Amino acid sequence: SFDGVVLVSWTVQLPQGLRCLQEPLQEYQKVDSALCEEVNLLKVPGLPGDRLVFACTGPVNRDYDDVRRFSDAAINGIKRALKAGMKRPLLVCPPHSDYKESPLVAVMGALHALYVPLEVREAAVTQRAHKAEMLGVWVSTEEQGKRIIQLATALESGRLVCRDIGGSDPERMAAPRVAEYVQEVFKDSPVEVSVVSDVEKLEKEYPCLAAVNRCAHGVERHQARVIQLQYCGEGTVHSTLLLVGKGITYDTGGADIKAGGMMAGMHRDKCGSAAVAGFFQVLAELKPKNLKVLGAMAMVRNSVGADCYVSDELLCSRAGLRVRVGNTDAEGRMVMADLLCEMKEKAASEVAPELFTIATLTGHAIRAMGPNYSIIMDNGPAHRAGNARQWQQAGDVLGDVFEVSTVRREDYEFHRGRSEYEELLQSNNLPSSATPRGHQTPAAFLTMASGLHKHGVDSDAPLCYSHIDIAGSSGPFPGVPTGAPILAMATRYIFPHL
Repeated sequence: SFDGVVLVSWTVQLPQGLRCLQEPLQEYQKVDSALCEEVNLLKVPGLPGDRLVFACTGPVNRDYDDVRRFSDAAINGIKRALKAGMKRPLLVCPPHSDYKESPLVAVMGALHALYVPLEVREAAVTQRAHKAEMLGVWVSTEEQGKRIIQLATALESGRLVCRDIGGSDPERMAAPRVAEYVQEVFKDSPVEVSVVSDVEKLEKEYPCLAAVNRCAHGVERHQARVIQLQYCGEGTVHSTLLLVGKGITYDTGGADIKAGGMMAGMHRDKCGSAAVAGFFQVLAELKPKNLKVLGAMAMVRNSVGADCYVSDELLCSRAGLRVRVGNTDAEGRMVMADLLCEMKEKAASEVAPELFTIATLTGHAIRAMGPNYSIIMDNGPAHRAGNARQWQQAGDVLGDVFEVSTVRREDYEFHRGRSEYEELLQSNNLPSSATPRGHQTPAAFLTMASGLHKHGVDSDAPLCYSHIDIAGSSGPFPGVPTGAPILAMATRYIFPHL
């Protein structure tokens, strides 16, 4: 039923069961020594469709190589197969002894290449609703095949939700429509969804978020939503995750407006909340036992207008701290601070709680680590538990890679109030990319504004909290969102419970 084969491998020396692919590759290599340097399409009579696409990973054994070589090759291979007209490709990726999950990683790369944007799917353009009719996967054993299908299907369903929310334009995924989408996705699933839309409740419960929403609230279709999610697996709860995602549906910068062409692409500022929703979709599919997860999606538009919040305003956070606004373009920390405080309050009655904020928060994250990398920063209790390193190790398994940063004393000092009027300064008036330690300081602000600084290693009730900045890893614009950090989260917290 397949119409072509896509081979992802670091070598043309293949296992016994794949010698039918090895021989034509060796013959081709005799006339083209660049076989392993680019994607090649060969005519091979006897194979499905008489076609073989060879996508070589290149070397995978150097100091700086990692499992992403397999996903990158699979993406390039599938794109070449589609260009050749394949509709039912068979993906073949022999396992590598140093990368246990390389076949699964290749499948995830192929699925990324096959994603069709939500707006395209909804446009009723039949021929573009799907790029392929099916994707076959070669495996050496039936057991391996069942496992790859189960995991890849669940993981990709989560990434699809994340891409749909994170990548769609600011009208298709304005806050009310995100809420509708999420409610539809989790209908008849183990995930419970509730939505807060009442402006008086938002102002009372989440005053910092409500300040950002103030201007957008005047346009009904742009009004804020707080989407709350809950999953509780079967059996006794052994651990609890409490996730807060930044969901800025469009970021104009507010009164501190993004000028000089810097506003394009700011519909992607909701990828943190999109990742939270995507992770819950993986939970709904795999149903891990003994795990409880609470999520909050802060869906707000940072609009500019007569009623927008401005620098110099004094706000009182849910935790009771007076906050001076320093830059309205630092709205992400504002919309998450009160929700993080609420999660802190809930954590007191939960089993082994771990708190997280996930956000496309700072341009400094990209400047510091470059594109493609998420950054994780622990508070004291999380650092003692080794949380950031465990996330980094989990990310390496499926190629959802992390760098680890440290929140230092200077970051806390940076956000302390400058006068007797305020206890905290939300931000300076420079872009994060022009601010020393520009991706670390927001983690300190979130810790203090939420009251989590009272639950550090010196507390009688310490709480583990980690901030994750996905500004670099969320994906290119123009382009398709990556779904980061869903694969790392699933590896870290779901796989052990299966």
